[in-house]
Amino acid sequence: MMVLCQEVMMVLCQEVMMVLCQEVMMVLCQDVMILLCQQHTEKTSGGTITEEYLQQMLEQHQGVAADVASRTLSLAYTLLTKESKGLGLPDFPFDNLHLLMAILSKYPNVDPTRLIMRLYPYHAFLSHDTYKSVEEAFSAFGFSPSQRHSTASEVNKIKGVRPLHEHTKTVEVTLAVEGQELITQVTSGNSWGSPPPPFEFIPYHHEILTEMIQSHSVGDFCLIGPRGCGKSAVVAKMAHLLGYQTEPILVYQDMTARDLVQQRVTSPTGDTAWQFSPLVTSALEGKMVILDGIHRLHHGTLAVLHRLIHDRELQLYDGSRLLRSDRYDKIMNDNELSETDMRARGIYRIHPSFRIVALAEPQVLGASQGQWLTPEALTLFLYHNMRCLRPQETVSLVNQLVGDCSSPVEQLITLASQLSVSTDPALQSLAESLSLRQIIRIAKCFKAYPSFDLHTAVYKACLARFLPPLAKQALDTTLKNQGIVKSSNLKNEELACEVSNGVLKIGNTHSPVYVPDTKTKVPDILFFDIQQHVVVLENMLQDWLLGDHLLLVGNQGVGKNKLADRFLYLLSRPREYIQLHRDTTVQSLTIQPVVKDGLIKYDDSPLVVAVKTGRVLVVDEADKAPTHVTCVLKTLVESGEMLLSDGRRIVPKTHLLASTQSPDVIISHPNFRMIVLANRPGFPFLGNDFFGSLGDLFSCHAIDNPSVESEMSLLRSYGPDVPEDIMHRLVGAFGELRDLADQGLIQYPYSTREVVNIVKHLQEFPNDGVASVIRNVVDFDSWSGDAKDVLIRVMHHHGIPAGTSPNNVNLAKKLPLPNPKLMAMWQVSRQHPAIKTSLMQIPVDSSPVRVKIPVKLTLHHQSVDITEARSSVFTEQESYWQLPLYDTGLVTDIIVSSGGTQDPLDDCIHVATVAPAAVYSFVPRGRDTPLKYILLQDVLPRYRSAYQPRLRLANLSSRKLLIHEEVSNTLLNVDMNTGAVSCMQLNSRFEIAAELLMKRLGSGGRSEIFFRMCKSKVEQGQLALWEVGGKRILFIDIHKEMSRLVTLPFILYSLHLLEGRYQWFAIDEEGNKWLLKDNMYNFVLHPVTQTPVEQDCSHMLVSCISPHTLSDFVLSSALKEKISASTHLLAPYNALAAVAVGFPELDASENEVYVWERDNISLKAFSSVSDPVSSTVVLSDAGQIVRVVDQAPRNAFEYDVSPSGANIFLEVTDLVNHSLSYIPVPQASQSSPYWAWSVAARTSPLFMAATSGQGLATVDSAGVVRLWQTGSVGLQKALADWRKMIGDDTERLRLEVDRFSGEDVTEPKHGQEDPDNNPHIGGNTWAGGTGGRDTAGLGGKGGPYRLDAGHDVHQLSEAEKDAVPAEVRRAAREMAQKAFKERLREIRMSEYDASLYEKLAGGVQQQVHALRTIINSLQAKGKERQWLRHRTSGELDDTKLIEGLAGERNIYRQRHEEEPEIGAPQRHPKRLRLVVDVSGSMYRFNGHDGRLERELEATLMVMEAFEGFENKFKYDIYGHSGEEAAVPLVECDNVPHNNKERLDVLKTMQAHSQFCLSGDHTLEAAVKAVKDIATEECDERFVILLSDANFDRYGIRPSHFAKALTAENTVNTFAIFIGSLGDQADRLTKVLPAGHSFVCLDLKKLPQILQQIFTSAMLK
Repeated sequence: MMVLCQEVMMVLCQEVMMVLCQEVMMVLCQDVMILLCQQHTEKTSGGTITEEYLQQMLEQHQGVAADVASRTLSLAYTLLTKESKGLGLPDFPFDNLHLLMAILSKYPNVDPTRLIMRLYPYHAFLSHDTYKSVEEAFSAFGFSPSQRHSTASEVNKIKGVRPLHEHTKTVEVTLAVEGQELITQVTSGNSWGSPPPPFEFIPYHHEILTEMIQSHSVGDFCLIGPRGCGKSAVVAKMAHLLGYQTEPILVYQDMTARDLVQQRVTSPTGDTAWQFSPLVTSALEGKMVILDGIHRLHHGTLAVLHRLIHDRELQLYDGSRLLRSDRYDKIMNDNELSETDMRARGIYRIHPSFRIVALAEPQVLGASQGQWLTPEALTLFLYHNMRCLRPQETVSLVNQLVGDCSSPVEQLITLASQLSVSTDPALQSLAESLSLRQIIRIAKCFKAYPSFDLHTAVYKACLARFLPPLAKQALDTTLKNQGIVKSSNLKNEELACEVSNGVLKIGNTHSPVYVPDTKTKVPDILFFDIQQHVVVLENMLQDWLLGDHLLLVGNQGVGKNKLADRFLYLLSRPREYIQLHRDTTVQSLTIQPVVKDGLIKYDDSPLVVAVKTGRVLVVDEADKAPTHVTCVLKTLVESGEMLLSDGRRIVPKTHLLASTQSPDVIISHPNFRMIVLANRPGFPFLGNDFFGSLGDLFSCHAIDNPSVESEMSLLRSYGPDVPEDIMHRLVGAFGELRDLADQGLIQYPYSTREVVNIVKHLQEFPNDGVASVIRNVVDFDSWSGDAKDVLIRVMHHHGIPAGTSPNNVNLAKKLPLPNPKLMAMWQVSRQHPAIKTSLMQIPVDSSPVRVKIPVKLTLHHQSVDITEARSSVFTEQESYWQLPLYDTGLVTDIIVSSGGTQDPLDDCIHVATVAPAAVYSFVPRGRDTPLKYILLQDVLPRYRSAYQPRLRLANLSSRKLLIHEEVSNTLLNVDMNTGAVSCMQLNSRFEIAAELLMKRLGSGGRSEIFFRMCKSKVEQGQLALWEVGGKRILFIDIHKEMSRLVTLPFILYSLHLLEGRYQWFAIDEEGNKWLLKDNMYNFVLHPVTQTPVEQDCSHMLVSCISPHTLSDFVLSSALKEKISASTHLLAPYNALAAVAVGFPELDASENEVYVWERDNISLKAFSSVSDPVSSTVVLSDAGQIVRVVDQAPRNAFEYDVSPSGANIFLEVTDLVNHSLSYIPVPQASQSSPYWAWSVAARTSPLFMAATSGQGLATVDSAGVVRLWQTGSVGLQKALADWRKMIGDDTERLRLEVDRFSGEDVTEPKHGQEDPDNNPHIGGNTWAGGTGGRDTAGLGGKGGPYRLDAGHDVHQLSEAEKDAVPAEVRRAAREMAQKAFKERLREIRMSEYDASLYEKLAGGVQQQVHALRTIINSLQAKGKERQWLRHRTSGELDDTKLIEGLAGERNIYRQRHEEEPEIGAPQRHPKRLRLVVDVSGSMYRFNGHDGRLERELEATLMVMEAFEGFENKFKYDIYGHSGEEAAVPLVECDNVPHNNKERLDVLKTMQAHSQFCLSGDHTLEAAVKAVKDIATEECDERFVILLSDANFDRYGIRPSHFAKALTAENTVNTFAIFIGSLGDQADRLTKVLPAGHSFVCLDLKKLPQILQQIFTSAMLK
């Protein structure tokens, strides 16, 4: 209790101190501001500073209240003091106070607080904590910024605009300002009569427009708002109201002052001259310039606007000047000059109507980049903050623009509103994709297509397919919380694509086909319609009909170009094509320079040609061009206007300039459209984020690789003669490679293009092997060791033998089968009327079978992972799967349902287990059909005592099973399609009650006697249950629900169904044979007499009989003579095989019994509870008997050496080929201790069942299902196909000779060192040789250890290595151990340490490789100085001298700080601090969930994965516990370099966790790590904290921890919880900031989590 109290008090004190510190800091900041305000108030009242300036302002601006002016002036001085700067506040724009007073003079009702916010919009550049202090200053002077709520309707509104006389350039505007009507005159333009832009007013628009007109009346202003909120539309509406012609200028990042003011041009004579920019031209003509995107403009370029904005003067680069109109007029009048004289002197008059309106996006608060609202920028404009519309406002706007707002659109609006106010960077980035522009577009889609799916619409708008994992997870969570799920009513019917009678129909969407002037520009390509592409084409057509431009985003090779060309072909639309690249400039995008007669001429680019002619412009590789270049397309897409680099202008037909017939005006054709193609941003395509810059201007479509069905359909079209199986393998392999690319485990996302190329090659050259053709695609990645291993593993997983040789064949050795012996003669006794026989009439007891009402059980689904076994070596094993068994599960049976083909991959495999009782069912080829399993414990009887059920399976039909539980004699009818289970009651109620009583008492009743199911004929509805150790047989007609019970006069040993009439072959305990025939009304028992031919012939016990008779070919081949007789193949216990010629059909004569005897080995007797039918398979078509045996003769394997680790074999007796072979079965990896004592008595180590195509399926005790092929005909065909898949092995890197060297080994030794290091092959002299013996080297035998001398390896066969004598192996092992210990002593590592390290490292090697791949693909983030080429000013670019002589103007370069090019090397390494939990709870609860071991493995994974990446990453590792918040484990300048040093770190962690005091410093550790790493210079900063979720015990509040994770914006901080009691971790992650915490209870997921962490930095 004392310790607990101390801990509680400590936690409380920490929390109290933290809260007090926060409150004290806030109070201090507020007190400082109040003190400053008081000081300036006193100074103001004393008249010492501001009285003169105040009086001057009041005289200049009549009507302004003196009190308002005084308080405003005092506030300005307060915000200019040194103390305010100490709080991080930028200077107040004092020189712009006259603008505020001018507005107050014209509009006295305006709220002064709103006006001050236009001068000092602190919400846009200050954090929440800082602007609270500014609001205190506002309040001190009587201003109330906290009451800046949106006004109600009619309070601020534009009521009317009336133009006055044209020469006055003014309009009369009637405004409602704060509820009072006011008429004023403001400056206007001279462009009246243009059609109004599409705009609908809502109260907020009235309010913002009213304020904009107020600012416009006194000067220039800037509109700040998030992308897509409607800034451009509002400004366009204001310009139309005031009669202005707008000049949109889209500014970009590297725009220079010369680009903004004057540009160099080439005259027709080759001379260069200066040309006015659109800004200067607009100043002369009195237009309204819209500077779109000034937040992107460099502050040095923005400075050129200072004089133009403040003084209306501008000095140009050619020496000319622009002057304000009144000053210009004064100079001209004073000097009696004319307009021509002034122009000749280079003096130009700025039109009095000229205005500048800037548009900008808000800066990211706290970010190190993009802080454009500097004190200099604050002095330029009056600033208006335009917020995103509220949900109800958006609904109102959509209702006006589109029509009634449907329920899905209202959900979308609510979703967009929630994303916009989220504090999560991932969700904020998504909010930009759901802008107002995008919402309106989606609303139009719902209006036109009511069946449109909202979930799909959001995914399209956000391009969710290519979102980073964190952002996609956050989006899915948000959609789920909003109730937006993918519609289950989406149509799955086949969509058709056709053109008929001039109408294009795709699915249910129709469109008239365009009639072009010429079809030479209409693309016509080879295209095959597949469903996935037809769906995309229909979506494209729907957006096309709504008037949208299209953006197709996807990986390389997924068919973006094909889809665009096919779409245009169907519409018969001609196209223009332009491909962008990294050197694309704004000039080259709009004009194309060509050299004619030694001079550079400028031709129209495809963009301009498409605009003129109304063609469709296809912009390919849009992501390759810099975003500031592609951003110039914004005005063209949005309003149809664009200014070309040569001074010409693109305008829509409705523009006023369209009627001027000017050669500099290009009228945009109404049919002009754009289709933009772009790759997804980032690695490995190294593209820019085109979607992030302009995505909401287009209707976006994510183009993904086709689904399995669509891709197969496509491949069939390209390769109609390519085998279907090969295409299935290719689709599966490349699908898995794409999944690995999405997870970051490989770098290149292989696309459909690669698969199509492979299939096209195979179609043209069918004799080429698949493996060799694949090398054409993947050979580049083979240079990377890790990537090569992954590729080969994936190919092998899908049965593609990549990287192997056609000689890699390892089939079982064929032993000669002994000759058959005539052992006995069988005679079936017949009944003759005149002779007394021993035939017996068996009485029958008939009764109905009561079937209970079916019970619906839960049908579980889970995917299974198929592994092809013939990927590298050809063996009898085809493929295998691991069933998801429970740890205690015991396999009891397997059965196979035919799939209707001769391919076992189409069969359905069923496996039964107990503990718990379950049935698993799956189709191997059905990769899209997951495994189904059903738990049966609720329908089986429940007994006290040691009731251990045994389930046997039999096929009914169409995935219906008959399950027999032997112990309780329960019969179940199970439908694996629906989960319906019905129980059949076989006994009377009295018998059931008696049996139940005996078993509940624990005596077990007659536990040694039980019924066993005869599986034959069950599919026909006929079932036989015979009593093992008893005399009864129960015949059940499942369809008629009737049973017949017969009792035999002997104890049964086995019962077998024979082909033909209803007849059974029975064997009693003494080996006597009986033939039981069903005569419909009764049963007749015929004795079978056996006449020995051999003297030592004994009664033959038969374990299995083929239900079907042998063909004449098989029988003749087996007996080596031509015989035609109905004969069954017998599987005896004590022999290999036997046949009874003509038995039982030829019952009139004796039947010869031939036996193939067994020698050398004796089979182990099976348990009485084991069904021999499940361990023996008779393949009558192939003439084979396959058994499960536990031993094999030594001569059954090459070099008489048994394969290591094999203790179970498949014994294949082949009567046709007279051979005997033993196939080793891989040992089951059984980890359950429960199995160790249960399997021997209750079940067999392996179960078998026949499949289609002369094969069989097995399942071992670990639940591994394997498919085998033993038939000689099928094996020969499969081997030929396998070798054909490989193709000709032309590589001269490996030579295999199947021979025995004959050289013996003596004793191991190191060998002599060759000073010349020549290659040595064979022998036993030199160290470092290959393929030899005794010495240290590679590929040989008998050497003590491996030694690589750097030469090609000559490898001996494994069989020859296995043949090394045991004493030589032991000596080599001892010598290797000695050398190993010597190596350990060199690094001070004990043998125990080495084994411990290998144990920890062995489980994470695959994850280490995956993490290294992820680290290798990380991109540079830090800015760096770069040369920017293609400039119009700066230093002369030496590489463009010829272009300069020819008259090109973009021949300069500039140094500039730029974001690094994607894929560029890092100048500084990234910084990572791994904070691990070494508190006592890690050690204490390790036995509960293995959290400490998991953390040690994770730490080891990081240390091994980051080795060798010192130029990319610097990392250190600190621990935290109850004693310390920062326990140094690894310093960044002294990381471990070998296994010993890494193991020492892990030992330190374990020891600290074991012996430290209780307590927790997780919160303090996070705070300290973030604080320490934030000060270091690096490319990016990451803090990853590994911990358990045991926060409740130590009173750590999630809110405090969340604040620590987000304390520093420059540090990416994340928590990974690797231990949890119950659902602690899950609950904790839900309350922490989204994307900052993860739960990892399986280390296999850690590389993917780290990938999400590293890629999440892109969102900032």
